[in-house]
This record gives sequence, C-alpha cells and structure tokens, in this order.
Amino acid sequence: MTNDSSPDPKQNFILAALSATEYNRLLPELKLVQLPLGWTISESGDHVNFVHFPTSGIVSLVYSLENGSTSSTALVGNEGIVGISIFMGGESLPTSTEVQSVGYAYRLSRKVMKQEFSLGGKLQHVALLFTQGLLAQTSQVAVCNQHHNLDQQICRWLLMTLDRLHDNEVVITQARIGEFLGIRRESVSLVLGQLEAEKLIIRVRGRITVLKRRELEKRVCECYAAVKDEYERLLPSHRKSK
Repeated sequence: MTNDSSPDPKQNFILAALSATEYNRLLPELKLVQLPLGWTISESGDHVNFVHFPTSGIVSLVYSLENGSTSSTALVGNEGIVGISIFMGGESLPTSTEVQSVGYAYRLSRKVMKQEFSLGGKLQHVALLFTQGLLAQTSQVAVCNQHHNLDQQICRWLLMTLDRLHDNEVVITQARIGEFLGIRRESVSLVLGQLEAEKLIIRVRGRITVLKRRELEKRVCECYAAVKDEYERLLPSHRKSK
C-alpha cells in the first residue's frame, strides 16, 4: 500500500495503463522499494521471485562474460517491468538486472503476477507489448554495437538514459559507462571530452549534464530513433507522456 509521501504507482506506465478494477486489485499487493545505485536485483540464472515496476530511476540488463567483461543489453525505466521471465515462462534470464540510476519501484510477488497474467486482462496485454519493445531494444543495441562508432553509441546511450530519467543530467562515472557499453574507460573519456569541447555536455564529478540535446540527436545513429519509435508504437501511455 502507499501513503501520501510515496511515489504514485501510476508513475509507472504499465500500472497506469490498467483498468480501475485491475489496478485496485493489485494495489494492496504492491510494495514500494528503493532502487539504490549499483543494486543487483537479480543475477544471471536466478529464479526470479518478484517483478518490479519502476516509478523512477533506471535498471540495466547486463550480460557478463567469463573473462569479467560486461555489456548492457537494455535499459528499463518507468515505461516497463523488471523480471519478465516470471510471466514469459522461462523462470530466469541470462542477464543480471542492476540499478544504473537511483529511484523507486513497486514490487509484486511472483505468485500474484502469474495469477493476474493468467486472467488475460490489460496487464497481460501491456506486459507483452512492453516485452516486444524490450526485444526490439536488445536487438537494436546489438546492431548498434556491431556497426556504429563509439561516438554514436555513447550518444545513443545518453539519450536513452535521459528519456528514462526525464531529466538532462546523469549521475554516473565514465568507468561505469564503459562497463555498460563494453568499452574501455579511456574511450569513453575521449568521446565525452569531444562532446564537452563542442559544448554539448558538461562533466563535473561523476555527473554529465546535457546542454544541447538536439545536437546529440543530430549526431546519434538511427538506432536511437528506431527503439524510441517502437516503444511509442507499442505503448500508448508512453506516447502520451511525451
């Protein structure tokens, strides 16, 4: 349950899309949790026991290789759900889920989510649409990493992050960006330095402030627009929030 000081669950687009009947049925089962920076919600291969509906912040889906290298395959903010394996039937995912930007989420137990999903109502419908969007994002990120230069990749990552923060500032270190993108910290520093020299961003103590978003949008590859357009096509509440 929530109180006056808690974030509104309907700040999450999936919960906002539910009918009044569905929402009121779920509300007593939703538990507010913090998303502290760096928290690993679930490890690769874990049997996931909860879905999380972020109302703020960002969760990154991260794949880790045997040599310790990592790469983020997708970002989830208040447009979606963390823990899709619960209702997709796979029980676990090969990626871990890590908090990239602090925020809050509403947690729902595995049992209740599966019960609600089995009813075939609005939650099932919107959850599947979100999952399709997530698959599109994962596929496009893979294409981007293979075919586009680091400048374009970092601009894409910055814009996707800002979209989910609804802000123009990101609190993150260059080393962490490198981990999420699977590139060297020095390469991140070089690209961000160029963006700063062109007065598109400012870097101060682990914070990146975007000054000229439209200029970033001009230099980013088509992958950013492809993912954004797919989310807006699939999720009406996401489109109306823009």
